[in-house]
Amino acid sequence: MVVGAFPMAKLLYLGIRQVSKPLANRIKEAARRSEFFKTYICLPPAQLYHWAEMRAKMSIMGFNAEAVKPLNEAAAAELGAELLGEATIFIVACSCLVLEFWRQKSHHRRKKKQQRVAWDTMRDEVDHLALVLEELQARVEETAAAAAAAVEQPALEELRKQMQEVRAQLCIQDGDKPSSPQAEPTPEE
Repeated sequence: MVVGAFPMAKLLYLGIRQVSKPLANRIKEAARRSEFFKTYICLPPAQLYHWAEMRAKMSIMGFNAEAVKPLNEAAAAELGAELLGEATIFIVACSCLVLEFWRQKSHHRRKKKQQRVAWDTMRDEVDHLALVLEELQARVEETAAAAAAAVEQPALEELRKQMQEVRAQLCIQDGDKPSSPQAEPTPEE
């Protein structure tokens, strides 16, 4: 996978170079035609490049290069135009790389944001489900208590009837009339 990336990078560089080559050629032609462009844009970088190149070559060969003879105007204009053309290609290539980097970074940020939103949504759903579960457990406990009460209710009614019968028998033995079942207080009251 990594091996395949290098030929793609070379192809991308070649494509950028081919696209920006017409722009560089136009800059060269403008440098050749315009006296202002030639004098102030092309000649100073060309003379500086020539001076640095000659000093480096002389020092590598062991000579003392105190004074470097400047290039003639035509050669300097041609060299300056070439430097400007190559700088244009380089700037276009760097711009493409920076734009691709920013695009990838924004894509990564957008993806992280989507993951964060999805995570927050899932967490909110889990919290909501926990509340629903607690509510359902409370309902089940209430239902269980009501069911237990429903099961105990007939037994309570039977006990009440037996108490009324016992009271009625006690009242008959004492000579009193049995009290009505409505007048009798129930345990729930």
